[in-house]
Amino acid sequence: MTGPPGKLLPLVAALLCGAVLAQAAQPSDSPVKASSPAVQTVAHAPLSGNPIPHKPSGPGPKHQGPKAKPAVDDWNLTKHGKVLYLTFDDGPHAGWTPKVLQILRKYNAHATFFVLGSEAAKRPDLLDVERAAGHHIGNHTWDHPMLTKLPAAKMRQEIFSGVKSKCFRPPFRDTNAAVEATAKANHQRQVLWDVDTNDWKKPGAAAIEHAILIGARPGAIILMHDGGGNRAETVAALDRALTKLQRQGYTFHSLPC
Repeated sequence: MTGPPGKLLPLVAALLCGAVLAQAAQPSDSPVKASSPAVQTVAHAPLSGNPIPHKPSGPGPKHQGPKAKPAVDDWNLTKHGKVLYLTFDDGPHAGWTPKVLQILRKYNAHATFFVLGSEAAKRPDLLDVERAAGHHIGNHTWDHPMLTKLPAAKMRQEIFSGVKSKCFRPPFRDTNAAVEATAKANHQRQVLWDVDTNDWKKPGAAAIEHAILIGARPGAIILMHDGGGNRAETVAALDRALTKLQRQGYTFHSLPC
């Protein structure tokens, strides 16, 4: 470019100023960065897009999680309020055990079945049904003998041949220190009962029902039978007793077996 330097300077200045003004007038496609930090939080990110990753500056508070349930081996049975522990011996029986299970299901009740190994071997499917319904299984020996009358080796065989469980119940309440120690060696706690309904004597459904109701108290273990004979009276008494006990505010739990 030629010409006097004095005339060129105003012309260059004018051209530069016009270019700056033209560029400032054009729209921009880039997002505007806001000065407010709230726009940068995950809560303000679009729902359809990926969340903005957040990396904490330090360890946050520990997650407490749901409230822990009582320990499964908690044997302080009286501390849980109006809870009864229904137990049934000598099964499983192909006819009576399903009827007992039907009554328990009606009242959302859970129980503990102290089964004979010899009967369980015939009907393992019933043990599966009991467990699937939330009931617990206890060992009642293999063949229901008087344990204190047996030689030590035979007594041990009867206990060790029963079903696997955390609990053991001696037939006829026939026990002593040797029986209890043998059960303990099999990793089983000896469990007796507080209320004997004497349903095995078949005294009538009314008498069995009365025994259940009169013996009911928080934490009580109640003895009945679903095997060993005709249990029609037990089934009828159980239905009537649970109706009344439920109205009194009782619930029915399995033992921690």
